[in-house]
Amino acid sequence: MSLVNLTINGKAVSVPSDTKILEAAKQVNVKIPSLCHLHMDDIKFDNHCASCRVCMVSAGRGLVPACGTLVREGMVVNTNSPEALKYRKNVVELMLSDHPKDCLSCIKSGNCELQDIAADLGIRSVRFSDGDQSYVPVDTSTKSIVKDHAKCILCRRCETMCNEVQTVGVLSGINRGFGTEVSTFYGVDLVDTNCTFCGQCISVCPTGALIEKDNTAEAWTALGQKEKPVMVQTAPAVRVGLGEEFGLDPGSISTGKMVAALKALGFDYVFDTNFAADLTIMEEANEFVNRFVKGEKLPILTSCCPAWVNFMEHEYADLLGYLSTCKSPQSMFSPIARHYFAEKALDKKPDEVIVMSIMPCVAKKYEVSREELGQDGYLDTDLSLTTRELARMIKEAGIDLANLEEAEFDSPLGYSTGAADIFGATGGVLEAALRTAYHDITKEEAPSLDFTVVRGMDGIKEASLEIAGHTVNVAAASSLGNARKLMDELRAGTCKYHVIEIMACPGGCVAGAGQPYNGGDYDKVKARAKALYEIDANKPQRLSHANPDIIKLYDDFLGERGGHKSHELLHTEYYDKSNVYADAEC
Repeated sequence: MSLVNLTINGKAVSVPSDTKILEAAKQVNVKIPSLCHLHMDDIKFDNHCASCRVCMVSAGRGLVPACGTLVREGMVVNTNSPEALKYRKNVVELMLSDHPKDCLSCIKSGNCELQDIAADLGIRSVRFSDGDQSYVPVDTSTKSIVKDHAKCILCRRCETMCNEVQTVGVLSGINRGFGTEVSTFYGVDLVDTNCTFCGQCISVCPTGALIEKDNTAEAWTALGQKEKPVMVQTAPAVRVGLGEEFGLDPGSISTGKMVAALKALGFDYVFDTNFAADLTIMEEANEFVNRFVKGEKLPILTSCCPAWVNFMEHEYADLLGYLSTCKSPQSMFSPIARHYFAEKALDKKPDEVIVMSIMPCVAKKYEVSREELGQDGYLDTDLSLTTRELARMIKEAGIDLANLEEAEFDSPLGYSTGAADIFGATGGVLEAALRTAYHDITKEEAPSLDFTVVRGMDGIKEASLEIAGHTVNVAAASSLGNARKLMDELRAGTCKYHVIEIMACPGGCVAGAGQPYNGGDYDKVKARAKALYEIDANKPQRLSHANPDIIKLYDDFLGERGGHKSHELLHTEYYDKSNVYADAEC
């Protein structure tokens, strides 16, 4: 592709001819503010929205949107001309005129891009304050996502993410003029759509129009009561994301400080979801080997991600038989905590304890409410909080995370292998499962424990490996748009894989919608994933089947892998939801 020469604020730059002015400006370290454009260098999609007009710059005869205008030979761009600055300021003032004035109490305060741009532009008052205020009732219908149109600035990022990256198609612009809003089909509540609750719309929303359902009040109530011991489990991605909320570099490993903070908050037992990740591998690898030997129901599809499972139930119900019946690590941990630890170590009945989780994901809030993930009138997991919610609780309690003395997880549900840590990165579940599946088939350890070919940010990664004279074809996909490509192949009968891992969030759980906001900066996501592989590499044990506490759990309680007790507590079933909302969509 040919290069185009232009100048931006007097700086010469040469870029490919298909480059937008906004991206060209980055090459010479010129910052152009924008609200509608998604800066997602590692995620390929078409984003030509140019709706907010905040990025208007002078170029040639007039002002043009930098995010939607291609460079051309000899172009002279001025990003801070008087005309551009005046236009930009007017646009932001108009946005603020129809925006709630509750910044001090808004959950996005301090992370709001509209707030930041208004401050950068020196806006201290809004001239347009006498007009009507648009109003749509706040949608609190789901367990995971809250949608508040009053705070929407019509940037359409959520629409781009939902339609182009995730291909779920729930959100779209409706109506015209002042009545325009980003909504669902016929304006129905989110709970009455095929929303997967992946929450990636939350991750890209620049304001507080889309946020996670806040469960911190319920968490404080649980910690305040004294009748039931309160246990908490922490997902692998949380330990490499939490530090960002306290000024640490992306990818900082905060495991010990996180444990100390949870104990300081008042949790009676602080355990590790990684223990259950090792348990998941034991069951899932066993399930794969059984299917592989019989040559049936292949490929096996991983089932750790609740948004992905929901996507399957809505979009590919005819393929549900390929999904592993294993619960997610979160949902494996909780029944073990209730039926194994509580009964044996505490002499408590399963419903006489409270089990909470800290997750990088908002879909986990939905997952814990699924009726099949519980028994005898109670759910396995009482409450699921995001990384951000945990950070808010730590700050509210006045705990100085950065200077806490590190603490250890409690035993016996706190020990894990390196295979469990990499669950938080795309390809990690697949890699961990292959380590154990290789051993199950050959009775030997794999020549190398690092299946690096399935690592990285590529949307679909594939590999083939030889196990006992058999070729095993595997793939790992992240984002539901990439999942759709593989499921279409499976439905068409052209799928060549034996194992497929899918994570709904681009990059895996490290980019979950409950993690610190990354603003589309996937260098942060990469740093978190790199840290998980670093933890794995430095663990004394990197094989799930060699976890001594997992071995003891089977010997003392579960019996054989894939046996009756395991199926009762660790496996689940799925449902055809393809026609659940037919009436709302017709």
